[in-house]
Amino acid sequence: MRWKLLLATSLVATVVGAGTTLAIAFGRLGSLARLNSPDAVVLATLLVPIAATIVASIFVYRHTARRRRLQALLTALFIAGLTLTILILSAMISARRGGTHIDPPMRQPNVSQTGNQNK
Repeated sequence: MRWKLLLATSLVATVVGAGTTLAIAFGRLGSLARLNSPDAVVLATLLVPIAATIVASIFVYRHTARRRRLQALLTALFIAGLTLTILILSAMISARRGGTHIDPPMRQPNVSQTGNQNK
């Protein structure tokens, strides 16, 4: 097997896929902590890692002589694992740093139930 090709291709595809997704998400939202209700643009950025995985797997498939399918599958698995790891770690880090925690509004006492009623 050509381990150097698999690892190098996986790292490049992971950086391109996860990096582009994070750049768009941070640029659009400011942080990943506010990703509670993502819009279509942010969800569409998840297509970038999938496209990078497909392109990298095809590249490895075309540049190996033996066991092409196995090496392409291993490349896709490496990319998927690394991309998920990067996205999860960046979400955890951004939630710790500047997590925007919104307190629920305080309940105001009902004026008619306070006992200050004029009869």
